[in-house]
Amino acid sequence: MGMAPARVLGFVSLAVACMLAIMAAAGDAATSTPSSPTPTTGWLKAHATFYGGADASDTMGGACGYGNLYSQGYGTRTAALSTVLFQDGASCGQCYKIACDRKKADSRFCKPGVTVTVTATNFCPPNSALPEGGWCNQQRPHFDMAQPAFEKIGVYTGGIIPVMYKRVPCVKRGGVRFTINGHDYFNLVLVTNVAGAGSIKSMDVKTSNSNSWISMARNWGANWHSLAHLTGQMLSFRVTDTDGQTIEFTNVVPQGWKFGQTFASKLQFK
Repeated sequence: MGMAPARVLGFVSLAVACMLAIMAAAGDAATSTPSSPTPTTGWLKAHATFYGGADASDTMGGACGYGNLYSQGYGTRTAALSTVLFQDGASCGQCYKIACDRKKADSRFCKPGVTVTVTATNFCPPNSALPEGGWCNQQRPHFDMAQPAFEKIGVYTGGIIPVMYKRVPCVKRGGVRFTINGHDYFNLVLVTNVAGAGSIKSMDVKTSNSNSWISMARNWGANWHSLAHLTGQMLSFRVTDTDGQTIEFTNVVPQGWKFGQTFASKLQFK
């Protein structure tokens, strides 16, 4: 079979994000709840295709909102997830170890004895023009991998291969990072470089002149928003990952910050 077509979702404009938010609305200090390890299940079955070119340049952007995957540290070991795995963006940042399933695959297209670990950075939507929505239909677990990651376990000419996969803890260098976009009364915060579970369950924000946490909502992918006026104020974030570990990033954003800036913390999930 030929190479699977790229499925990178386009950039979501700030204007659209604002509209969705309005419609939906009516130094660091650690820690709080004890951590729990990323669930270690047995190997599960799926299929894999690839997209993005030999250098993965066409995997940039995507439905998680990470933007340039090179500069963000995700590199070429990434994948777009089908609906059942993507979970409306709740799986953004999760890590999966994948191996070609030699019992199911044509031996010519399967590289034996190797695995590759990828990070979920994009969504692979169903294709309505194909029977049952194609490989990325609503119910089928499927990984549309960046080509360099796919070629670690499979042969290019195979196009589609059966795989075994399981979730594994994400390993990152440095602390969690926060990028603030938006405008007054609409703060869109992208959370990147998350270790451990890799994905975020909930998030709150607090200013330095308040004792009250303001709940944030997932806007799209790994972007969370609040509708409070926070411009220029020193900010703290309280973040809970999908494994239940909570960290308070106290005063991680200094006073006088500007939209478009990224702030790296010294704390990281386990």
